[in-house]
Amino acid sequence: MRKISSLFLALLLLLLCSCQGPAADVPEQGEGTVDPSAHTDTDDNGYCDDCGTYLLITVDFFSINDLHGSFDDSNSNDGVDELTTYLKKIALLNERTVLLSAGDMWQGSSESNLTRGHIITDWMNDLDFAAMTLGNHEFDWGEEAVRENAEAAEFPFLAINVFARDTGERVEYCQPSVLIECGGIQIGIIGAVGDCYSSISGEHVKDIFFKTGNELTALVQAESERLRREGADFIVYSLHDGHNRSQSGRGSISNGDLSAYYDPALSREGFVDLVFEGHTHAKYALKDAYGVYHLQNGGYNEAISHVEITLNYVTNSASVRRAENTLVSGMQGLSDDPIVDTLLEKYEDVLSIASRVVGSNGVRRDGDTLRQKIAELYWRTGLKKWGEEYDVVLGGGFLSVRNPYYLPVGEVTYSMLQSLFPFDNELVLCSIRGSDLRDRFLESTNSNYFVFCDPSLLASLDPSATYYIITDTYSSSYAPNRLTVVERYGEGTYARDLLADYISTGAFE
Repeated sequence: MRKISSLFLALLLLLLCSCQGPAADVPEQGEGTVDPSAHTDTDDNGYCDDCGTYLLITVDFFSINDLHGSFDDSNSNDGVDELTTYLKKIALLNERTVLLSAGDMWQGSSESNLTRGHIITDWMNDLDFAAMTLGNHEFDWGEEAVRENAEAAEFPFLAINVFARDTGERVEYCQPSVLIECGGIQIGIIGAVGDCYSSISGEHVKDIFFKTGNELTALVQAESERLRREGADFIVYSLHDGHNRSQSGRGSISNGDLSAYYDPALSREGFVDLVFEGHTHAKYALKDAYGVYHLQNGGYNEAISHVEITLNYVTNSASVRRAENTLVSGMQGLSDDPIVDTLLEKYEDVLSIASRVVGSNGVRRDGDTLRQKIAELYWRTGLKKWGEEYDVVLGGGFLSVRNPYYLPVGEVTYSMLQSLFPFDNELVLCSIRGSDLRDRFLESTNSNYFVFCDPSLLASLDPSATYYIITDTYSSSYAPNRLTVVERYGEGTYARDLLADYISTGAFE
């Protein structure tokens, strides 16, 4: 990337951030220099009634959601090198800066997947994150990976509503909230995972459950009250759930839209002052009916959410001065922070497979085409292993494709396939009743189900007979599919590996 001078960079950042801190004609009060008991502000205008002392403190909140491991630059995504420079310069301009994550930080890229999220956790340590809310995809490698990252993290993992099935207690690798001091004020941060349990492979979360709905609301209310008793002046709710549509020319969100994932009573009754959201990959900065802002910034390092607040030392009243999403693409003129290269070097041995060229692709292939091919490869792979013993009639299941959702023309690396199909779902041979095979697979209304079979199967299907199919552990652990696992193919062979082997034969040239 092109380098620019430190002075020009500082000026550029000031413009990007619309001048962090109080307006130029307002004297900024130094940190910790105001004694609240020595002043009054009956009209809550930010100045002492008697001596005119400026009583406001400015805090900048930044939140990232659904990074999905977008660590290094790729053909489809910007890496975090310039974003890191941006955030470090912001922290220099205003030391009262709080950096948060609303979840789904790890799963998605070779850099993160091959290190089981550790490269992202190391990066967050370098940036001094205040907290990270767990998202559903943090559990894609099971609880052990979360525990290992929690031990490496220099910040707390938050999830007020994740509980162990055997004890009924909150899991030990996360906490419900954290109370931090920032420039003389106390900020409480509560984290929660939304109602997205079904988005995780069942075998990875068989020992835990999420409290959602009214139970979650009660947990957040009680935690907010506890934080207020301990001195919290401002409560941030970091929720891995959110509105499912990007903002389009509007600045507010209705209670009806909110209630799909958030209880408006939390805003109405003052339990929450600001909400950072995630999960749906939408992009918005919307204010609810009670004046509380809700922000989400897309996904895959598209943008970062920013909220600037002022808080009155004496009255404890808070005001949002700015709520916005800043596009990462606008930071491309900034210099690269060296932490990216440092961490890539740290993990270079485990990351070496990512750059391996598996073959070439002659035409642009969209996600549906790739998923249909994987369904066929499931069937052919299973037939080769189990075909002599079982009559395998179908391959496929719920097959999810991720960013960039297509395979471009040209050289294909393993990293590209891992971005498209990042999930480590193992192949399994399953038995299924004919009626369930028809309803759940052959005639599924879910557009993410892709199957490969003899076209005559549906016409000859016996609803009461038992059939054998090849799917993966995501589909087999989804209880409504009513599948019985007969045998596993073996750990370490996933959809992307089958596709890599197929491409290596020259079939896509």
